[in-house]
Amino acid sequence: MPSSSGANAAFDGALDERAIEASLQQRTPRRWRGWRLWVLALAALAGLLLVAAMVRVLAASPHLPSAWQATALGQPTLLTSPRPDLAAMSGRTLVAVESDGLPPLDADVWLLRRTARWLVDGAQRTRWQQQQRALASHLAQGRVRLRFSDDTWLDLDTPPRGYTHVPVVFWPIAGLALALYLVGVTVLLRRPGVGNALFGLMALAQALNLLLIASEPWRGLGIPPLLLAPDPDGRMLLDVLTAVAAVCAYALHPRPLRHAAVPILAALAAGVAWAQAALVPDAPALWAFTQATLIGLGLLQILVIGWSLRQHADPALSLVQRLAWLVLGTVVAVTLGVAATHRSGGTVSAAAAASAEVWYLFFASLLLLLPFVVRPRRVLREFALVAGIGSVTGPLALVFVAAFALGPVGALLLSVTLTGLVYFAARRWILEHMLGGGSALSAEHAFEQVYRTVRAAERQPELTARLLRRLLQELFDAREAVQLARHSKGARVLGAGRALSVPVPAPGTALTLDETLVMRHASQGQRIFTHEDALLAERLVEQVCRTLAHDRALEQGRSEERQRIAQDLHDDIGARLLTLMYKATDPEIEDYIRHTLQDLKTLTRGLAAGSQTLSEAAGEWKADLGQRLSAAGIELDWRLHEARELALGVVSWSALTRILRELVSNSIMHAQASRVIVELQVTHDEVQLVVSDNGRGGDPQAWVHGLGLAGVRKRARALGGQVRWTEAAGSGIRCEVRIPAPAAGEGKGGDRAVTP
Repeated sequence: MPSSSGANAAFDGALDERAIEASLQQRTPRRWRGWRLWVLALAALAGLLLVAAMVRVLAASPHLPSAWQATALGQPTLLTSPRPDLAAMSGRTLVAVESDGLPPLDADVWLLRRTARWLVDGAQRTRWQQQQRALASHLAQGRVRLRFSDDTWLDLDTPPRGYTHVPVVFWPIAGLALALYLVGVTVLLRRPGVGNALFGLMALAQALNLLLIASEPWRGLGIPPLLLAPDPDGRMLLDVLTAVAAVCAYALHPRPLRHAAVPILAALAAGVAWAQAALVPDAPALWAFTQATLIGLGLLQILVIGWSLRQHADPALSLVQRLAWLVLGTVVAVTLGVAATHRSGGTVSAAAAASAEVWYLFFASLLLLLPFVVRPRRVLREFALVAGIGSVTGPLALVFVAAFALGPVGALLLSVTLTGLVYFAARRWILEHMLGGGSALSAEHAFEQVYRTVRAAERQPELTARLLRRLLQELFDAREAVQLARHSKGARVLGAGRALSVPVPAPGTALTLDETLVMRHASQGQRIFTHEDALLAERLVEQVCRTLAHDRALEQGRSEERQRIAQDLHDDIGARLLTLMYKATDPEIEDYIRHTLQDLKTLTRGLAAGSQTLSEAAGEWKADLGQRLSAAGIELDWRLHEARELALGVVSWSALTRILRELVSNSIMHAQASRVIVELQVTHDEVQLVVSDNGRGGDPQAWVHGLGLAGVRKRARALGGQVRWTEAAGSGIRCEVRIPAPAAGEGKGGDRAVTP
């Protein structure tokens, strides 16, 4: 039953920015003050007094320290005792217990049973109560006579146990009961309400159950009459009361269901029906009816939680539903295990009771951790998993005893081995899918998403914040997200794991973490956010920002280096070519050098600019090609069709420039054409360049591709495109180059060539 307070309560409902702001500003929890602190102190004092009273009852009860074992015929046999007079009778079988003024008590196996809670047959429960009450009366006389099967007897004093001989196991179980009781009180005081009051009732019922278990005689004979009274009907009542309270609690918490009265009335009706059955003296089927009631109410609780989840997503409640399935499964396992050994009797029945008691420890531990296990604390979820696996060990051993006729020790070893193997093999899966403690991310998926985000942010730096938000939402599969215009120092888990806040860049900025992204409901509400998720999100954002900063610094260095190379080419090579042009005596050589200077000028301008638009590049290409074709006496037909403006980086601009020049050079030198048509068409996803002439044609398949044509194909493939030569319809050759259109803004960070 998770509890929340303050701003965290806002996460139970819609995603409210003001509530998130309040939660982010709440750095330290409020201290307990006023009447809550006094009530908690009084409740703790009352719990301590109850434990002290039970210790006093145990200390005042008669004590015969000894260890017994039932024979195949169901008679108690003495194993050992710290008392010398009683230890001398080790190995003998007890026949009767006698004392002055009371009829002799025939000894049987029921004197060794600690509880009747797990006795299936009503007549056996009645017999157990009669034997234990008679034994308590004999021990209360202060002196008893034990008669053994070999006609020997022993008179013994039965002094009070004393505080020093209270069973050691009493203290940890009583401590667990006290802790569970105080957690229930704390949850109710922290946020008073009907739902938390019902959780407090559940905690109180199971705390009393634990105290009764702790007070059972772990060694020796006899149960104090005060502790004998509530066993077994009182313990069954506590279990049924817990199940009814659980159904009612989740029908009202964390928010009331529509038609909540239906499951509440059904649970109350089941409780009333059980009470009527319990009022029947020596009801033979009371145990079976009790277990059926618990299982039915457990199923109803799961249905109620599922109904609530359909109305409002809540990862904490989804985790509670999975825990409810775990508890219900252990109840069914315990029930089947005890029922399977019912006909075996004797030692096996005692083992069944001991194994079934383990279930109480598991359920109480889970109930104790419930306000915390739905929060992002992995250690507590690990503890709950180990407790659940341990609770299955006992019932599984009983099934092995009943089905395969194994001894108790062998069955227990086999059960521990199998459950241990299941734990180590399925631990990760159980944590991720049952307890919601694992990450929904895989390393491969996370790397792919981060890489894609970095590449997109490099092309469009102004969209970095949006891309990071989409990355985090996809990785954590968050149902809702909102970006707040406030700064936070680091990633934080909010609302008991229902939400996660992560500092991200503000829209329009590149790397400055000036805003906060708050995500709600991880894995579409199937799990809670954990501290590991917060650490992962913070590192992802940091890594993306570092990568972008590194790439931008690298690109800036490249740009500066390009500008230096362009300046050197212009100042050095350009000056030398200009000198050669002035000294040239042959007009053809002078014209060749002039064209080379023009090419060098175009190249250095492209290197220095780093990027330019396609329309700007097309203007330069048209002027350059027109001048070359005009000098050769060839007409240029230039056609440009742009569906959108493109920004070309250095790689794209350089490759397209050289492809155009090579294709036009072929038309000038080899085709003997009088007209060259250059058509440049841009669509949303492709750039299509077509160069055709009316010169000599021929079959392109029969050509021997030299360095020029091979260079055209290589440059097109480097841009991720393809080239196709075909023979024109009339005469001449048609070359078609298709390359993917660079994404918007690609030229700002430079092109990235595609490996051929």
